[in-house]
Amino acid sequence: MLLRDVLYKVAIRSVAGSTEIDVNDIQTDSRKVRPGAVFVAVKGVAADGHKFIENAIGSGAVVVVAETMPAEKKGGIVYVQAENSAAAAGYMAHNFFGQPSERMKIVGVTGTNGKTTIATLLYKLFTVLGYRCGLLSTVENHIGDKIVPATHTTPDAVSLNQLLKQMADEGCTHVFMEVSSHAVHQHRVTGLQFAGGLFSNITHDHLDYHKTFDEYIRVKKSFFDSLPSSAFAISNADDKRGEVMLQNTHAKKYLYSLKTMAEFKGKILENSLAGLVMNVNDQEVHFRMIGEFNAYNLLAVYGAAVCMGEDKQEVLKCLSVLTGAEGRFDYMVSAKEKVIVIVDYAHTPDALLNVLATIKKLKRGFETVITVVGCGGDRDKTKRPVMAQAACEHSDKAIFTSDNPRSEDPGQIIKDMEEGLPVAYKRKYIAIADRKEAIKTAISLAKPEDIVLVAGKGHEKYQDIKGVKHHFDDKEIVREMFELLDK
Repeated sequence: MLLRDVLYKVAIRSVAGSTEIDVNDIQTDSRKVRPGAVFVAVKGVAADGHKFIENAIGSGAVVVVAETMPAEKKGGIVYVQAENSAAAAGYMAHNFFGQPSERMKIVGVTGTNGKTTIATLLYKLFTVLGYRCGLLSTVENHIGDKIVPATHTTPDAVSLNQLLKQMADEGCTHVFMEVSSHAVHQHRVTGLQFAGGLFSNITHDHLDYHKTFDEYIRVKKSFFDSLPSSAFAISNADDKRGEVMLQNTHAKKYLYSLKTMAEFKGKILENSLAGLVMNVNDQEVHFRMIGEFNAYNLLAVYGAAVCMGEDKQEVLKCLSVLTGAEGRFDYMVSAKEKVIVIVDYAHTPDALLNVLATIKKLKRGFETVITVVGCGGDRDKTKRPVMAQAACEHSDKAIFTSDNPRSEDPGQIIKDMEEGLPVAYKRKYIAIADRKEAIKTAISLAKPEDIVLVAGKGHEKYQDIKGVKHHFDDKEIVREMFELLDK
């Protein structure tokens, strides 16, 4: 492919060399460069690609795209100075892989909580409606019925466009993807043509990266600001920043709500372990999913399907039998003792509160709620005491444990969680750093029909300790304990 075509839409400051040369690959990782490739030097969080320009050339790169040009330029290499090399990587990857987003309808889902469930439900719904679909999510990626492991909520620009090309080549007509704030800020989705965008909610998260809550909001909002007039934008009217997200978008605006007037209006009639009974735009529907937070997720999905021209009755009929993503309010009951365990990905204060509020509404009055909760290492430390307080305030007992400690000491993370807890709460929790022992202890403390919430990891099948991912599955530990209980 000619370099000039790969550079379409890139904001360029200067070019040294000819753009009429053929290139056969594009990379932002110098270790993946092969002869004939374009290397885009991106300033990342952990490393600056500009430091690896020489390595990339040594591996055969024939074009270097960077924000800052090297002091010495090598003969035979084309140097392109871009205003923003991360944005350039987004446009260039999209161009190099044949602009795959323009061959399909792509819907992006952003927000703090609910992204995975909404994207997964959309994928399942449109598959049932007869379309071949792609899914890009935290849990897993799908190309039709084929599963591709997920490594990030939103892949890097090159990997993302490569996946989208594969989806388009294999006949996908619709793609539903989570769009994280990191992905927007790092231009991983720059260049993509979205058919629509959905906003779930925004709460305390990722301040280790964005530094301030205002910046986090601004980044989320910029996704909607960039949507074209041909797209739709759907937002949660019940989130206090829901309408703010749509202020400057060129897309057609819609709202969904349980509490106020909106194009997609819902009302919960029943909420039990048997599911939700809701009134959706004056139509009564029974859903298999549980909880108010899922009522919002279902409304968002319904709205998106209607915006894409699907029949309202058919959409509700199909949605009524669907389940959400793995590790999102996964419900397990021991056969003999009837101990209830809920495994959920809740790893932010708001998500934890939502799950505990749902459990409270499902209680018949006498059950004890025991919450197992930890906080991730090398992540926003300010939410640790908030998570701990939420667990103590809304549970009868809490066990503080490890999540993914990463490079940090699990004991210190627990100490951070304990910081500032009211004296009354200190009698309600115990600390067990070993997550397996914490889960086992919680279940052993439970009496018949008590509810144990295992929060934080959900679908994850590993625990990240000192840079090594060890196999770990909350649900496996639960099943082991159930076998002991039911002997």
